[in-house]
Amino acid sequence: MTSSRAGRRRALSVGGAGLALLPLSVALAVTVGAAGLSVGDVFQSVAAHLGLPLEPPPPLRDAIVWELRLPRVLLATLVGGGLAVCGAVLQTLTRNPLADPYLLGISSGASTGAVAVLILGLGSGTAAALTAGAFAGSLAAFCCVLMLVGATSGDSLRVVLAGVAVSQLFSALTSLVVIWAGDAQSTRGVTFWLLGSLASASWSTVVLCAAVAGIGLAVCWAASPALDALAFGRDIAASLGVAPGRTRLLLLVTTALSTAVLVAASGAIGFVGLVVPHAVRFLVGVRHRVLLPACALYGAVFLLWADTAARTLFSPREVPVGVLTALIGVPAFAVIIRRRSTRS
Repeated sequence: MTSSRAGRRRALSVGGAGLALLPLSVALAVTVGAAGLSVGDVFQSVAAHLGLPLEPPPPLRDAIVWELRLPRVLLATLVGGGLAVCGAVLQTLTRNPLADPYLLGISSGASTGAVAVLILGLGSGTAAALTAGAFAGSLAAFCCVLMLVGATSGDSLRVVLAGVAVSQLFSALTSLVVIWAGDAQSTRGVTFWLLGSLASASWSTVVLCAAVAGIGLAVCWAASPALDALAFGRDIAASLGVAPGRTRLLLLVTTALSTAVLVAASGAIGFVGLVVPHAVRFLVGVRHRVLLPACALYGAVFLLWADTAARTLFSPREVPVGVLTALIGVPAFAVIIRRRSTRS
């Protein structure tokens, strides 16, 4: 009983810290950049645009806050939180601690769709066309995985192998398009997108990702008891009254669609869905009713500061945020493999 109470207090403390850290991080991150801003400037700009009776900052500062930095900061929080939640769910569904949202080949599919838009000029290469192309490629990749494993397959190994095969297929298609039709300029743009970037953030993208990430979190959180049961295996989950096939299919579709929209908005940002769930699981335990909201909070904070570092550390140049997440994620990946082999 004492251990259970201590665990609840620890989870509440971690959750409370995340709830305080996220808005503070958003406010501070908006002030960081080549043009120096204060938290007061951020507050005045947001309040004025929300219709509150406050005088906005000078027009240039107001434009920097409202049009440039705030959409990017909010998009980073949404993408980071959404990918972390998807990673935690996939690690449970596949019973594979190395799983992340790219397990299903969705990132490679999105890359192929985006490359088709950028290089082949589909939809005039606009931001909306890029998002639509990446989304279509993501869905195509997920459909390929479903065809390979079957809609209700309970074999986690088959899911992993199908994801690897589909990822390689779409990576090959991406390379083929770049080699066949690309020039130097378009190839540079494709490379930057493939490494992950939030530079094209806009309010329309923020609204779309907020809706998708919110719905995805709600669906996964509602399935928390089923996820707790599935963590012990398909047979035990069935004995506890969970329908393993339907539940797995629902959550796989939810995570795949969420990842598709988030990747379409941000490019291929890897390792967020791998690193954050493991760190949060260490802090709050394995119960998904607590784990998933905590992953959303700390995934948001993680990617927010990674993107802030990516756009400021090497100023005036900007580093793709996927480069920084990989530099953090690869060592973490190695530690996870090491711990897993030691336990075996």
